[in-house]
Amino acid sequence: MKKSFAGFISRGYRMKRKLKIYTPFINAGIQETATYRVNWIFYMLGNVLACFVSYFIWKAVYASSGESSMNGFTMPQMVVYIFLMYLTSTMVSSDSAYLIGEEIRDGSIAMRLVKPVSFNGTFLFQEIGNKLMTICVLIIPLVVGVEIVRVVFTGSVQFNFISFLLYLISCTFAYLINFFFNICFGFIAFIIKYLWGVNLMKNCIVGFLSGAIIPLAFLPKPLEQVFLFLPFSSLNYTPVMIYMGMYSGTTLLYYICLQIFWVVAFWGMSKLFWRICVKHLSVQGG
Repeated sequence: MKKSFAGFISRGYRMKRKLKIYTPFINAGIQETATYRVNWIFYMLGNVLACFVSYFIWKAVYASSGESSMNGFTMPQMVVYIFLMYLTSTMVSSDSAYLIGEEIRDGSIAMRLVKPVSFNGTFLFQEIGNKLMTICVLIIPLVVGVEIVRVVFTGSVQFNFISFLLYLISCTFAYLINFFFNICFGFIAFIIKYLWGVNLMKNCIVGFLSGAIIPLAFLPKPLEQVFLFLPFSSLNYTPVMIYMGMYSGTTLLYYICLQIFWVVAFWGMSKLFWRICVKHLSVQGG
């Protein structure tokens, strides 16, 4: 009993030391966001503007259809969906593909190789630092705003703390899926030196497949079922549907387990691709 307790304490101490190693990367991410805060503010304002554009488009669609509900979504639910999708996509977004591409192109990736830390870990904790400010600034005002909209349209308080907690858990898995997927995608830079255009095309395709442009429920049923199984629906669509209470019971458990499956799958692929690609890495000069 004493040995097992001592082993537990020892493992906890080693984990604490490992996390301490990555603290500078978290600080670097926070400093980067603070340094370029004007760019960050305009980026967020652009996303808010896109939300309002989507709102007026869907308002026109519902008005022209003459229907109060379309594919299981009323207009008030669609408004909530639009703004929740903006919040979720902001929280789970990852720039690791672009960053890896740039570092491979200019050779600065060699600096990460000489550090006694995990390659994936350095990008992960740096992005966590980037997101801390975003989450702190956005999550409370937007959740409050979404709930005010729901109260205005329904006349009653719709907020459910359990759904909100499950939403945050789902967003965590969604971010990890997106992060490891982008790590894998970034390795394309070993073949295509300039990743900017390909990355932009990837973001558009993923946005459609994840339900960020149109809810997957609006697609033909066979296509919807295929898209729901793909990892991209786990990025935005699953967390939003959980928050709105459209997933519950065994359905909710299924989609959470599906998210965990894709996290493990992309984590494994990122490790495999890195071992293959690093053998072909050649940095000239510097």
